[in-house]
Amino acid sequence: MEQKSNDKKIIFSGIQPSGVLTLGNYLGALKNWCKLQDEYNCYYCVVDLHAITVRQDAANLRKRCNDTMAILVASGLDPKQNTIFFQSHVSAHSELSWILSCNTYMGELSRMTQFKDKSAKHANNINAGLFTYPVLMAADILLYQTHLVPVGVDQKQHLELSRDIAIRFNNAYGDTFEVPDGYYPKVGARIMSLQEPNNKMSKSDENAGGYISMLDDEKTIMSKVKRAVTDSLAEVNYSDDQPGLKNLINIYCACTNYSVEEALKEFGSLGYGAIKERTGEAIISVLSPIQKEYTKIVTDKTYLNEIASVGMEKAARAANRTLNKVHKKVGLAPR
Repeated sequence: MEQKSNDKKIIFSGIQPSGVLTLGNYLGALKNWCKLQDEYNCYYCVVDLHAITVRQDAANLRKRCNDTMAILVASGLDPKQNTIFFQSHVSAHSELSWILSCNTYMGELSRMTQFKDKSAKHANNINAGLFTYPVLMAADILLYQTHLVPVGVDQKQHLELSRDIAIRFNNAYGDTFEVPDGYYPKVGARIMSLQEPNNKMSKSDENAGGYISMLDDEKTIMSKVKRAVTDSLAEVNYSDDQPGLKNLINIYCACTNYSVEEALKEFGSLGYGAIKERTGEAIISVLSPIQKEYTKIVTDKTYLNEIASVGMEKAARAANRTLNKVHKKVGLAPR
């Protein structure tokens, strides 16, 4: 796909409303999203259709959708600069997903590691959507002729599938989709669990002590950080041999914008207790203003509905341009 020289490149990313977002979500995703909004044409989507691959309580899911959009805006995403919307509000996502499913191989989907992981966790509900949701993810991305997708290490496989599907479709039907590349932030891309520092911090962690919610109060944040797993070496090194301490240093650097070298210089003469104290304070200084803004936004239903409505209209215009082109390419009856 050709791009006009005066156009901004397009970025797409989605976030699931499957629980309260964590510090890892903010430092690894939202913080970087905010840096992109001046330079790129950004689409940020609350992917509620992805959430229902796991059985949900309807009222809770609706609330989490609302809360997630409020957190996105409170974190600094400007609705006037970005297109912020709910996935289910733009029907083109589901329509394109079906067409792309007819151009995706069973073997490709069976190799998706997240399908295997989620199947193990939800053995009583291994549904077809759980198997095919990487195709919906590809539709999410390809609908907007996306150039760059901010992704963590655990999403590389899905991005590669999206690229493969786009290339296969283009080869079969002619130039249709932009083939997206990954956007990999240099800092804070992978924040680990406070209790199991070899695992990524996750909002679905059954151990609440392993993650810091973006809405945790100051006392809870400090308590979780002070109980973070470290080691018995009592040495300050940035090493894979000390994953707990390394994770705290990464968190501290991401919150303060310090380099690892600067953090090591500051922490060099400190014990683990003092390092945890300073890291907790750094986290609170980042999350406190976001929480205050969130409290104002989340109760303003009119404002949130307006963001969702405007975002839906903007997203639908762009998505339908691509979908209409796809319909024509594959030979569907004209509307």
